[in-house]
Amino acid sequence: MSIPDYQTIMLPLLEHLSDGKEKSTQETIDALSSKLNLTEEEKKELLPSGNQTIFKNRIAWAKAYLKKAGLIESPERGFYRITQLGLKILNTKPDKIDNKFLYQFEGFRDFIKQTANKDDKENVQKENRTPFEDLEYNYQEIKKEIISEMLKKVKECSPDFFEKLVIELLLKMGYGGSRKEAGKHLGMRGDGGIDGIIKEDKLGLDAIYIQAKRWDGVVGRPEIQRFAGALQGQRAKKGVFITTGKFTKEAVDYTSFIDNRIVLIDGDELVTLMFDNDIGVTTTNLYAIKKIDSDFFLNE
Repeated sequence: MSIPDYQTIMLPLLEHLSDGKEKSTQETIDALSSKLNLTEEEKKELLPSGNQTIFKNRIAWAKAYLKKAGLIESPERGFYRITQLGLKILNTKPDKIDNKFLYQFEGFRDFIKQTANKDDKENVQKENRTPFEDLEYNYQEIKKEIISEMLKKVKECSPDFFEKLVIELLLKMGYGGSRKEAGKHLGMRGDGGIDGIIKEDKLGLDAIYIQAKRWDGVVGRPEIQRFAGALQGQRAKKGVFITTGKFTKEAVDYTSFIDNRIVLIDGDELVTLMFDNDIGVTTTNLYAIKKIDSDFFLNE
C-alpha cells in the first residue's frame, strides 16, 4: 500500500490518543506506521527537501487539522492528547474523519474560511508572480501561522517565565549588557508601575524602564498614564510597555503628547520580534537560493 494521506490518518490518530495520555510525536509515528502496515521503505520515504519523512509530515498535518477542530490539544511542544470533545466523537464510532467531517466544528470552519479567503486572493495574484515571489509569499504565510501559535503559548506561560522571555528578547536585541545584570534589574515589584530597568546599550549610557504585563485584555490610556507618572517619579526619559494584549487608540495617541519617550509593544509585535530574533523558535530547514555565476564563465 502507499503512504496514506493526512485525512486517512485522522481517525487512526484520534484512536491512538483515546486513552487520554500525552503522546510524543515519535511514539505516534511508531504506533501509526505499525497500525497502517507501512513498509520500511514507506516509513523512510522523504519529502523533496530531504529533511523530513512524508509520513511524519502527513501526521503533522492531521494533528494540525484535528487541533483546529478542537478534538486534540498540545499541552507542550511535541506532545498531544485527546480532548473531551475528541473522546465524545470517538464514542459515536465514526467510519472516518476527514475535512468534510471536521467542518461541523466552528474552530475548523473559521480556519477553512480564513484559508479560503487567502486562496482567493492567492489565485488572483499567482499568475503574475515569479517562483521567487512564490517562495517569499509562502515563507510569510508560514511565519504568520507560527506567530499566531507563539502568541497563544506566551499568553499561557507563567508571569515569571514571561519575565525571563522579555529578558532574553531584549538581550538578543542588544539591550541590557549581560544576562546577569538584566536579570537583576528586572522583576521589581510594585514600584509605581515599573517592573524593571535595563541598559539601553552595553555601556549603560542610558536606562530604559520596563512594564511587562501578560494579559489577554486591552491596555487603555489610564495604564499608560500611570506608567508615565512612574517614569517621571524616577526622572526617567525612556520606557517600554510590553503586553500580550492590545493597546487602545487612546493609549497609543497619549504617548505622542508626553515628554517621556514610551514605546508600546503589543502581543503581535512581541511575538514578531521573538520570531525575528530566534526567541522561542528553531530553524528546521534552510534553502539556499542560487543564481548563475557569470564571472565563472568569462574565461570559457
